[in-house]
Amino acid sequence: MSRAYLNLGVSPGITPLAMLRIAIGRLHPDTLAVRSWRTARKRYYRELLQAHAEAQVRACVACE
Repeated sequence: MSRAYLNLGVSPGITPLAMLRIAIGRLHPDTLAVRSWRTARKRYYRELLQAHAEAQVRACVACE
């Protein structure tokens, strides 16, 4: 599990889009403004989405 995902403290029940909106909202505005960091931000978002998907699978397995 990604440490960045755990630091967000989101529920596995929310949608991936809602999780991304929370993550983007918590980034510093200067981080969002630097164009050269775009690929790094995309990688960060992909890792968060992957960790969120894993958390959703774990939550579904626990429900059964």
